[in-house]
Amino acid sequence: MQLIWLRSDLRLHDNTALCAATQRGPTAAVYLLSPLQWQAHDDAACKVDFWLRNLQQLSGDLARLNIPLLIREAPSWDQAPQVLLQLCRQLAVEALHVNEEYGIHESRRDAAVASLLQTQGVTFHSHLDQLLFQPGSVLTKSGAYFQVFSQFRKVCYSRLHTALPSRLAAPRAQAAIQLQADAVPRQVEGFPTPSPALQALWPAGEHAAQQRLAYFAEAQLDYYQAERDLPARPGTSQLSPYLAAGVLSPRQCLHAALQSNRGEFESGSPGAVTWINELLWREFYKHILVGYPRVSRHRAFRPETEAVPWRDAPDELAAWQQARTGLPIIDAAMRQLLETGWMHNRLRMIVAMFLTKNLLIDWRQGERFFMRHLIDGDLAANNGGWQWSSSTGTDAAPYFRIFNPLSQSQRFDSQGTFIKHWLPELAELGEKDIHNPAAMGGLFGVAGYPPPMVDLALSRERALMAFKNLPSREAAQGYPE
Repeated sequence: MQLIWLRSDLRLHDNTALCAATQRGPTAAVYLLSPLQWQAHDDAACKVDFWLRNLQQLSGDLARLNIPLLIREAPSWDQAPQVLLQLCRQLAVEALHVNEEYGIHESRRDAAVASLLQTQGVTFHSHLDQLLFQPGSVLTKSGAYFQVFSQFRKVCYSRLHTALPSRLAAPRAQAAIQLQADAVPRQVEGFPTPSPALQALWPAGEHAAQQRLAYFAEAQLDYYQAERDLPARPGTSQLSPYLAAGVLSPRQCLHAALQSNRGEFESGSPGAVTWINELLWREFYKHILVGYPRVSRHRAFRPETEAVPWRDAPDELAAWQQARTGLPIIDAAMRQLLETGWMHNRLRMIVAMFLTKNLLIDWRQGERFFMRHLIDGDLAANNGGWQWSSSTGTDAAPYFRIFNPLSQSQRFDSQGTFIKHWLPELAELGEKDIHNPAAMGGLFGVAGYPPPMVDLALSRERALMAFKNLPSREAAQGYPE
């Protein structure tokens, strides 16, 4: 018997570990419910619900192949080795197959499972699946992991030109085995079910994911570069939850983009080229997790920025979290997050830079809040984005580049369409006043809407002073990893 342990790979098609297992013999699948671990990792309730809904769909898909999906409980990953060993003994499993995951806790968990199973004669097979390139295979000439995306991307392009990763077909149905599948729970304690409206925004299952990918590639990809920064437009793919849960693979996304762009990586449709770059950004941040484990430990990638004098301002943090900043583009973005479990990428940068620069609140506070609310929460991407915005990470924005939320709002939501949708209390304002109601002539804002919580110019100067006085990178090398 072969066993595949499903994690962030909830699909039949192009699933490396699933294909490997079924090629070796009769196969069963298992998924571990680990609520204590999910809480420790700040996984959002809407994200856990999305996993469960996708598991329900996948269980039916697997059943049609006569592959039973078993559900087991390992409240934290410390229990995973024993739970899996017991199951392997029960089923007389010869080999356990997994698709690699990244991050310190994931790596330690898998090492512990592999070690215990191998003492009992069960082989452990780990497969590359959620990345295009094996971490450690895209390195600088000196053998180090890249720290600059443009250099990383250049090497990736050269590899893709010579060896494009192929997609795998779904396994064929196997002969029926005498093993009953378990029911997939609809809810896990500690993770309340989100609203039906939120669930409807993110339909579960491979079929829904493939439909969304096909529509984006055929109808929207050519406009991606021009519209991806406009939050009022459907200019982004909104595939990130499906990639994070592994309902789609990056290979499927890459091939869809190449098919739309006649096989071109770096020429042809600017939209396709830009979107392929975004797939490589996702790749880059996961390689960073492996090459620089300190980012999995809540440490700044740039050690000298551990000395930033972040402010302890719980009331200001709460106002940001609750969309009460008095800056419409910030508040509209936060409402989008709270109500949909997702935020437009341009807005993620704007709200992150506001928190870390204008309020000078530690980026880790924002990173944690995002993870607790994002349906596409992913350690590598979320950490990479927050550290970029706060000037603490790889390829980070220079500390003196501080987005002005008013000019960002005017530039990317010029008519206030996005703001009016999420802040209906401002819907009567014209396109000039909507971005900064407090500046309306003779009036102090709009009844019921707060004034700006901070002076943008003064807070910008405060941030510049905080970053200017940091120690040199060389002097900071002694900071704990």
